[in-house]
Parts: sequence; C-alpha cells; structure tokens
Amino acid sequence: MSARQRQVKAVFRTLLGVLMVLAGAMHFLNPELYLAMMPDYLPLHAAAVYVSGVVEIALGIALFVPKTRALAGWGLIALYLAVLPANIWMATEGVQPPGLEMSPTAAWLRLPIQGVLMFWAWAVSRPNADAEATSPDSE
Repeated sequence: MSARQRQVKAVFRTLLGVLMVLAGAMHFLNPELYLAMMPDYLPLHAAAVYVSGVVEIALGIALFVPKTRALAGWGLIALYLAVLPANIWMATEGVQPPGLEMSPTAAWLRLPIQGVLMFWAWAVSRPNADAEATSPDSE
C-alpha cells in the first residue's frame, strides 16, 4: 500500500470513527428518534437504544486505536447487521421517526447503505499489508 493510499484510508477511518461517535451520542441526545425505529417484536426498546449508543461510541473510538482497530471493524460490521431489522422495519411498516421522515423509496434505499457501511468498516480497519511486512517484528 502506498503512502497516498494509507493517507486516504486514514481519512476515511477518521470520518467513520467520528460519525460513529456522533451517531452514538445521538442515542442519548435524541432517544425518541431511535425508539420510533424499534420493531414492535423486539423487547426492551430503551435499553437497546442506549446500549447501541454506547457500542457505537466505543467502536468509533476503537477505530482510532491501532491495537483495537481490526476488532472495531468487525464489531461495526456486527452492529450494522444488528440494526438491519430496524431499517427493514422502517421500510416495510412505513415508520416515520420524528425528524427523520422520508418517502417509502428513501426508506428502501437506506437498506443497501448498510452494506456500504459494512464494506467501509472492513476497508478502513484492515491492517496495511506493507506496514506488517516492514515491521521489525517480521524480520
């Protein structure tokens, strides 16, 4: 990986980390938004909203720490899979959270964004191959 590629990767990792911390903070600043997204069939809505907020913040921060970065990437992928039912619920049931009202088309278009987020988390959390090859430990 070239220095330029590492730089671009670092920018995208920083962007994702900051977005996750901000998204997690929103679970505490505006829990009504997330409570409205919770499928009826899931229990403990408030607890799930707050726990997922803590997890988002923790994983966002973990992206900045080299020793926890790879685990954070896999954790984010798991998180995006875990919130997929809420996004499907919004699309199939026409749920309109306060402040996040959208057309049915937009609700359905949100679903593939989960895949984009998963790829983003994976791409920015992978170790740099040439950094490992040139590390003192590899000699």
